[in-house]
Amino acid sequence: MTDSNNAITLLIDFSVIAVLIVGIWQFRAPRGARFGNLTAAFALLCAFILVLYRNGVIDAGTVVLSLLVGSIAGYAVARSVSMIQIPAMVAFQHGAGGIAAFLVSLVELMRGAHALDLINEVSGILGLTIGSLTFSGSMIAAAKLANKMRQTPQVLPAHTYIVLGNLGVLLAIGLAALYVPSGAKVYLYVAQIALSALFGIVFSIRIGGADMPVLISFLNATAGIAASFCGMVIENQLLIAFGATVAASGSILTHVMCKSMNRSLLRVFVPHTEKRVNARKKMPDAGSGGPGHAMAADSRQVDTNHRFAKAAGIVADARQVIIVPGYGMALAQAQLAVVSLVKKMVAMGKDVKYAIHPVAGRMPGHMNVLLAEAGVDYDMLVEMDAINPEFQNTDLVLVVGACDVVNPAAIDVPGTPISGMPILLTHEAKNVVCCNFDDKPGYSGVPNPRKIGKRSHHG
Repeated sequence: MTDSNNAITLLIDFSVIAVLIVGIWQFRAPRGARFGNLTAAFALLCAFILVLYRNGVIDAGTVVLSLLVGSIAGYAVARSVSMIQIPAMVAFQHGAGGIAAFLVSLVELMRGAHALDLINEVSGILGLTIGSLTFSGSMIAAAKLANKMRQTPQVLPAHTYIVLGNLGVLLAIGLAALYVPSGAKVYLYVAQIALSALFGIVFSIRIGGADMPVLISFLNATAGIAASFCGMVIENQLLIAFGATVAASGSILTHVMCKSMNRSLLRVFVPHTEKRVNARKKMPDAGSGGPGHAMAADSRQVDTNHRFAKAAGIVADARQVIIVPGYGMALAQAQLAVVSLVKKMVAMGKDVKYAIHPVAGRMPGHMNVLLAEAGVDYDMLVEMDAINPEFQNTDLVLVVGACDVVNPAAIDVPGTPISGMPILLTHEAKNVVCCNFDDKPGYSGVPNPRKIGKRSHHG
């Protein structure tokens, strides 16, 4: 009878895990992402109900109250957060997952200090450590994405040695916690939490600019790992499986983002320390290259109305049009205006597409979701690798609030924060119209050489 019950338990668990995987599988394309999110949420709800059913509820009032508080808070946050704030909220949610994992691990380690076997105790310490650093690292990421702290990378003297030293001390304390008397363990656990939180801060502040999506994906993976170790210490196979699934998907996304940025994960987290070159000095002279160079110094004096009229004429004559949306469009909340313009151009018989760079927003898929919310047909969204060969035959590229993702300095200028990063090849188009707030450098701080087509107009 016991074997039969175990078989049924495993069947139910694997069914719930399969539903979760099906939900994640639907994230591959924008069309299925919304239903995939609901499918994954349903799997998590089933897992939650199963855990309560199998372990029993000692204080139902506390459980119900916690569910009500969490649900109301989640609903309020979801209703108030705009699309621009989504990346910061996602980073905050990763941190919430981390703090939940390290709190559960701490409670289990303290409660079962005499009864835990070696595997469970090691899992608890790892859950404690990874959960703490995920929490602090995610708070740094959320603060940067919400503009609550400086968004550029912040490098301390001997930064790499500080990180490695912190990691070494964490390993030493973690090993010591396995062998010291029970009464001394709590002090080592507290030290482990503090040093892990410090590690997350020091690790994350060095990452910024276009590498932020990689950090978010990585923290997604560490949150899953922390949850999985938490599941091991409480011996819950559903939590182990769910955490491992999240860790795997986050790791795959991290790899994809690194590949899209043409960076190794090591170089994202441990960037080269050589002095950056002065990108402006390396740029081609914007006024000495003939028609290929736009916005020469004297062109800044051209009447604004004349430039707008000329740009409008180019838009009217263009047959092949590519829209390049950037984070500036999101900040200006201009997506609806852009969609309205595109609808008019399509009605005029123009072939219009949106070129989506992997880091056009502040997290993977941010721009896709923003445009989908504005009512853009999914078929009009084209990823960078697919759209780049089309720029040479494009009559007009309309850049809306994008800088780094179209900056040829990534190709031409070594030693900058975006050097080697694949970009949208807008400078190969016949005409480029830039609709930006100003002509200052983008998020990375690297100036654009402005060699962006035969006739370029800024507005």
